[in-house]
Amino acid sequence: MPSTEPRGPKQIYKALKWSLNGLRASWVYEASFRLEVYLSIALFPLGLWLGHGAVEKAMLVGSLVLVLAAEILNSAIEAVVDKTTPEFHELAGRAKDMGSAAVFVLMLNVVLCWGLILWQHAAM
Repeated sequence: MPSTEPRGPKQIYKALKWSLNGLRASWVYEASFRLEVYLSIALFPLGLWLGHGAVEKAMLVGSLVLVLAAEILNSAIEAVVDKTTPEFHELAGRAKDMGSAAVFVLMLNVVLCWGLILWQHAAM
């Protein structure tokens, strides 16, 4: 049943707090997330500097943000699976593998975006 509570500043503030809690939990409990944040901190300004125009800048830095978002979702899937079934189950393993694959695909997207844009710049 949908919530009858209107969306106002109080509810938006609560949602912001929950999101910040999720970011904090990702940082504290997930080594992969921390590594990806470190890489993003290094590559984000480089992407802004190397990108020619808004679209290239958005592709270079946006691809990094997508990896971080997917890593958070993957960690959430793993946490729910581990809570639901501590023993090995084929479907649980499949869910965790698929979450990991999503992060991997977005990492390939980073390599593709950065590679194509930098290759185009080198050819000029």
